[in-house]
Amino acid sequence: MTSNVGGIDRILRIVLGLVLIGLTLTGNIGVWGWLGVVPLATGAIGWCPPYAIFGFSTCAMKK
Repeated sequence: MTSNVGGIDRILRIVLGLVLIGLTLTGNIGVWGWLGVVPLATGAIGWCPPYAIFGFSTCAMKK
């Protein structure tokens, strides 16, 4: 598994995941907020399965 999620993309995924989980824990949104685990996990490991399937990457190009 090579990394296919770049810096800004990783940060946004982690923040979005934490916000969704936090809103769920405080009761502001329903159970669907637990889906925040998905962007949190993909941001934490730096690899996204759909990106790999479609050959997409947000990582910086190496020279």
